[in-house]
Amino acid sequence: MINTLHIKNIGIIDDVTINLNEGFNVLTGETGAGKTLIIGSLQILSGGRFSKEMIRNGEKNSFVEACLYLPNSEFEDGMVVVSREININGKNVCKINGRLVTVSELKEFMSNVIDIHGQNENQSILDISTHIDLIDGYADKELKNYKEKYKKLYEEYQNIKIELSKNYGDDREKQRKLDLLEYQIKEIEDANLKENEEDELENKRKMMMASEKISTNLMEAENQINGNIIDSINSAIKSLSKIEQYNEEYSNLAKRLRDSYYEIQEVGRDIEGFSEDTYYNEKEQSEIEARLDLINSLKRKYGNNISEILKYKEEINK
Repeated sequence: MINTLHIKNIGIIDDVTINLNEGFNVLTGETGAGKTLIIGSLQILSGGRFSKEMIRNGEKNSFVEACLYLPNSEFEDGMVVVSREININGKNVCKINGRLVTVSELKEFMSNVIDIHGQNENQSILDISTHIDLIDGYADKELKNYKEKYKKLYEEYQNIKIELSKNYGDDREKQRKLDLLEYQIKEIEDANLKENEEDELENKRKMMMASEKISTNLMEAENQINGNIIDSINSAIKSLSKIEQYNEEYSNLAKRLRDSYYEIQEVGRDIEGFSEDTYYNEKEQSEIEARLDLINSLKRKYGNNISEILKYKEEINK
């Protein structure tokens, strides 16, 4: 019940405090005495709309406060003080027992405290959503206990339904998920992955790439030696041989060229041997590249490495 109602600066009301008695209270008076303003103040205090024209002329704000006695509430001694101050600039300050609240919070709280019935006003007794609560108000303690048990079970049931819906969805969604998982399992199984396979393939690829480079350069060196270099040196030796009898220095130069010729020939034979030992298979390298591309494609979908991909397959199998 409302014990005290304090109204300030609303319409013709300057500052008034109304003490109400327990039971039935009646406000009477002539037209224009302010009865409607008192009901309007209660509406304002219940989170209703407010027009700045309602602020008393010459004042900057209006204020409504009520002291309530709610014996079954969570507040100590059942005493609750609610207030709402509205400034001419439209700013609202709402409080419940001194705690600042929003207008929405004030409206929600007061909806269980005050119900205003009047012409063209919404009446809770005509609101279908309130009917079950009105009927439950007549229930005894045992029936209320049953209702609480039912409420908890129903909430649990709804939560399970939501969880199932999130995990599996309807039959059509479930089938789509199953099809996707089956496709993923088959894709991973067809790849026939092995632990540490990627490292082994990377090492092979590096060797293959190095082999190609080595083979190419050895072949180029061998061609140079067996081609222009040997022929040029041989021609130079022949030229010096024709004149070495005239000067010892010419003879020394010819000897040095002959030694170089034989040494370069030996180097050429060594290079030829290395070339034969160097292994490079373009087809095998293509197969390694394709295998690594497949593994990288699976990593983008299912894990950072082969171990994670295989673990993911086990999880979706379950």
